[in-house]
Amino acid sequence: MNATPAAVTATVEPSQISISEDQLDDLRRRLDNTRWPDELPGTGWDYGVPQAFLRDLVQHWRASFDWRAQERRINAYPQFVTTIDGQRIHFLHVRSQQADALPLLLLHGWPGSIAEFLDVIGPLSDPAAHGSDSDEAFHLVIPSLPGFGFSGPTTEKGWDAARTARAFAELMARLGYERYGIQGGDLGALIAPEMTHVDAEHVVGAHLNAATVGFIPWGDVPEDDLATFSDVDKKRIAGVKEFMSPAGSAYFQTQASRPQMIGYALNDSPVGQLAWMVDRMAAWTHGPIEDALTPDQILSNVMIYWLTQTSTSAARMYYENMHAQPSWGRAPSPVPVGVAAFAEDVAIRRFGEQGHHITHWTDFERGGHFAAMEAPELLIGDVRTFFAGLG
Repeated sequence: MNATPAAVTATVEPSQISISEDQLDDLRRRLDNTRWPDELPGTGWDYGVPQAFLRDLVQHWRASFDWRAQERRINAYPQFVTTIDGQRIHFLHVRSQQADALPLLLLHGWPGSIAEFLDVIGPLSDPAAHGSDSDEAFHLVIPSLPGFGFSGPTTEKGWDAARTARAFAELMARLGYERYGIQGGDLGALIAPEMTHVDAEHVVGAHLNAATVGFIPWGDVPEDDLATFSDVDKKRIAGVKEFMSPAGSAYFQTQASRPQMIGYALNDSPVGQLAWMVDRMAAWTHGPIEDALTPDQILSNVMIYWLTQTSTSAARMYYENMHAQPSWGRAPSPVPVGVAAFAEDVAIRRFGEQGHHITHWTDFERGGHFAAMEAPELLIGDVRTFFAGLG
């Protein structure tokens, strides 16, 4: 599908993650000196993350979690950095042995990171080694979003989904890829459709999960319309109402209106940052969070924000998106879009079809927001099916 990319230019440089021991020592001191708040008895998760749950997770963080092992796991893959539109962009670039494999851009969201994809890199790039056909291989490009993780903080205003889409289109061009696909969840499910507009000539398809904006109604659905919905979509309407409720959208409203204010707390307290992110992880996983994600999966993602001090700049993307020029009402891009709707997702096809050229849709009875960690085999299978259908 794609020839070997052009030689890496001088503006793309090899990179490795190397966290200093001083940073890890500082983290240990902060965890040891946590000033825990009081808690009312019998409140469960109603008031936020229960202290008993969080204390257990912090104890694992302090005594058992091995960052160096996670660092080695990420560093096992080729990594690079480049500067696009004035912003540092860090990315993994995992080439398949299948020279004609389709390049696939994998886009994470919040509160995720490149660590979300560690369980899918092998099967997608080297399927023969994981019991699948070699012709199902992809070349993988996995960037840290601008302002997230190892891309480092953004340094100026305006890094919304549209600007990020343009930057990633430039990244794929810089790597020499003339045809490529995209897979994105959460914020990635905002950026990927935008790329079908800004780089339609080169994007062969966009596969989404954890999609919200552009795939859900804004406001109440009339009863007459609701009566025509399937049981699955009626359940998702209830999920949308929960997502838009004060409890469900408090994180969004805060990050979209006062990212600097929450940033002071998140950047200073590792336990505060952990609680802020785990609250949403628990709300969006399928079933209890302890059944959906391992402590190490949770902490690997949280650690990336902590070590790179990007909680504030990551929150700023919400502000930038809310203050960006709206793109509502434009004609859909002709680029095919596929959707994997997992059990905790709220995307509804009839709304998605208003702004996207949807050619593939799969409803799953399990899995949640963090599909690449919760149900990697389902995500991998759906990605393969969608892109195989595009020839």
